[in-house]
Amino acid sequence: MKKALIALSMMLMTMSYAQEIKQVPQISVAGEGKVKVVPDQATITATVETKGNNAKDVKKQNDQQMEAVLKIIKKMNLAPADYRTQRVSLNPVYDYEKKKTSYNATQTVEILLRNLSQYDELMEGLVNQGINRIDNVVFQSSKLAQHQSEARKLAMKDAKLKAEDYVSVLGQKVGKAMTVSDNSQNYQPQPIYARMKSMAMEDSSAPRETLAEGEITITANVSVSFILE
Repeated sequence: MKKALIALSMMLMTMSYAQEIKQVPQISVAGEGKVKVVPDQATITATVETKGNNAKDVKKQNDQQMEAVLKIIKKMNLAPADYRTQRVSLNPVYDYEKKKTSYNATQTVEILLRNLSQYDELMEGLVNQGINRIDNVVFQSSKLAQHQSEARKLAMKDAKLKAEDYVSVLGQKVGKAMTVSDNSQNYQPQPIYARMKSMAMEDSSAPRETLAEGEITITANVSVSFILE
């Protein structure tokens, strides 16, 4: 009997506490912060692709072209950590109409270019030395963490300003934050110029493009619950 009374007492205390928490006046709002910056570096993904009827010859030609590409990269004094082979493949391709097998070899290199003033020189060198496909060109900021921090602060300020706007007509004030949820998506820079560069390579007479990297937007989103005073 005594244990039952203790259990009942604890249950009533818990219910009372829960009711007390629910009765705390509060407001929940979402905030967004955006920072626009001019990119200062780019990641370039480029591929050497060769085709032929003999697997050994196709692979050899592909290796030679990639070797020439790597020499251009090294000639531009890029740090070894800033470029790497991303993919290597050698695949048979069967033609059912001709009943013949050909081979397709590819090697893909990813390059982090920290100095955008070298962009045109690098792209021209890659194409001249055997790169026949530019898969991606993504412009980025070397100070991403700093800009993300700024965007998060702006998001919190935006949330508080919204809360103050809502409660200003109620004669109440925004108090301390009860909960904060980060709803930001991972920053993914968008590829730029990939299609245009591929078209330019197909036509050797095409004029060289002028680099216009524009701006990138870094966004932070939060959900905040404030106590109302």
